[in-house]
Amino acid sequence: MATARTAKSKTKPSLANLTPPPRKKRPESLTSREKEILELIWAGFKNKEIGQRLKISVKTVEAHRANMMKKMRVSNTAQLLKTAIQDGTIKIR
Repeated sequence: MATARTAKSKTKPSLANLTPPPRKKRPESLTSREKEILELIWAGFKNKEIGQRLKISVKTVEAHRANMMKKMRVSNTAQLLKTAIQDGTIKIR
């Protein structure tokens, strides 16, 4: 005995009709330590010099810098500083 199968068509939603969720301006605010490191970057200090001043390793400075860049959605130091100035995170004297 053969039974006839009925094909159920499952329709997938069209990708054209999907909209991304709304994005916030910034995912998180910077920590006080990140702001401190940002000020030292603005002052022209290198990672090694920042580490020595704050008594932390260069790797920790690099990690803070990477976290700031991720939070501010930038890919280099120039963009990081520009965005920080525009947001008012860094005050130009």
